[in-house]
Amino acid sequence: MKKSLFLLIFLSVMLSLHSQTAKYSNEFLSLGVGARGLSMSNSMVSISDGVTASYWNPAGLAQPGKRYQLALMHAAYFANIANYDYAGLSYKLDSLSAVSLTFIRLGVDDILNTTQLVDHDGNFDYAKISKFSTSDMAFMFSYSRGFKAVKGLTVGGSVKVIRRRIGDFAGAWGFGLDLGVQYRIKGWHTGLCLRDATSTFNAWTYHLSESVIDAFQQTGNEIPVNEVELTLPKLLLGAGKHVEFGKGFNATFALDFDFTFDGKRNTLISSKAICIDPHFGMEFAYKKIVALRAGIGNFQREKDFDGKNKTTLQINLGIGISIKDIVTIDYALTDIGNLSVAPYSHVFSLKVELDRFKRK
Repeated sequence: MKKSLFLLIFLSVMLSLHSQTAKYSNEFLSLGVGARGLSMSNSMVSISDGVTASYWNPAGLAQPGKRYQLALMHAAYFANIANYDYAGLSYKLDSLSAVSLTFIRLGVDDILNTTQLVDHDGNFDYAKISKFSTSDMAFMFSYSRGFKAVKGLTVGGSVKVIRRRIGDFAGAWGFGLDLGVQYRIKGWHTGLCLRDATSTFNAWTYHLSESVIDAFQQTGNEIPVNEVELTLPKLLLGAGKHVEFGKGFNATFALDFDFTFDGKRNTLISSKAICIDPHFGMEFAYKKIVALRAGIGNFQREKDFDGKNKTTLQINLGIGISIKDIVTIDYALTDIGNLSVAPYSHVFSLKVELDRFKRK
């Protein structure tokens, strides 16, 4: 085990010496999963549990819950141009540990390939127009464990394999590791997640024909070369509070802070060394039947038409309905009132929970 850990760290250091840091590399893994988390503006580091915790904070996977869990989600962005899909499956090994498998895909299909539209003589041949797809995919295996000696404390980690494709022109394989911790006591929740803990590497390979290279040169575009793209670690900190009002009514409040270290970003607190992006979410529920949710996040500074700076934000709303504590249907409506540049989207997700399968 120690040798394997040393080898992983050694490879991470060696690859980082020959890699190019990309600020928004693998950004599709920052979109979030599950309509509950999206409606609460991704404030899930401390309060996530069950199958979706594999994405938000793998430590929450071992928190108390059903033995089998299946989650599915589909969302369409930019007027249905981009499709975002998620599927997760978790299994409780025992009362203290759990494992899960997660699949995430963001894709744009049926993109027109016009690189062969014009020949060397300047003639247009529309029959040479073809279509291709671009997709970003991630496969994650997560493990989480609690401790009898410290009730409420769980730790976990996710190993993720990334596959990115741009038609037949280019592709990349990547590897990364997420680590997380959660601690819950008397209704208080705290959480920490270090995403891309050892940095995540995407090894890009390009397959360009001579005609495509000629098209690049004629249009003044830079011809890409094989390289390794590096995603630096991101630290997520969160705290939450669960309140019981009596007669089945309860509420959950959560506040998260995302810390990035890859240069200046358009966040509420921004500098060259560190950027901090806060977001807040709340949920009001009646037993395990229905829940109303809201969240505030995505704070950005923008210039108005008159040149003055202003701060924009994104408001999300959502609702969740549970049927016999087995099937849960969640809905999120993002960016209420169009207060930010992000377009609003309708997102639905489904979660199925079972303690055991019936046997004859």
